[in-house]
Amino acid sequence: MKSMKRASGFTLVELLIVVAIVGVLAAIAVPMYIDHITRSQLVEGHTGLSDFRVRMEQFFQDNRTYDGVGGLGNCGAAAPTGATNFGYACVSGGQTYVATANGAAGRVVGFAFTVNETNLRQTTATAAGWAPGVMPAPCWVTRKGSC
Repeated sequence: MKSMKRASGFTLVELLIVVAIVGVLAAIAVPMYIDHITRSQLVEGHTGLSDFRVRMEQFFQDNRTYDGVGGLGNCGAAAPTGATNFGYACVSGGQTYVATANGAAGRVVGFAFTVNETNLRQTTATAAGWAPGVMPAPCWVTRKGSC
């Protein structure tokens, strides 16, 4: 008698189950990864404004005004260096100033943050879905739905 050899390998049903599992995992992981990349790029704007604020206070201590020549806008301190994803601007009124970081590249286009001489930090613009429904207090958005 001739013996029957059993076929080896995966069945179509097994392959479809694996594809479905991978699809579900990808649907969860990819958006979370993209949000993580965006959060990591937001740090550049926060740290750039924080550094700029410190240098503006140092300038004020030396000159008793925030106005200056050769700084960012009409402010006394120079713009943050090494920025790749944010552009910076500053407007000074002598005893006051407002510095702004606007998302210019990467995943942060559409975000805008400000800081002033009293260290009032505000998020003035965000990408869709990032800002909480009501901003609880002046803050910089660091993750979706919260400050």
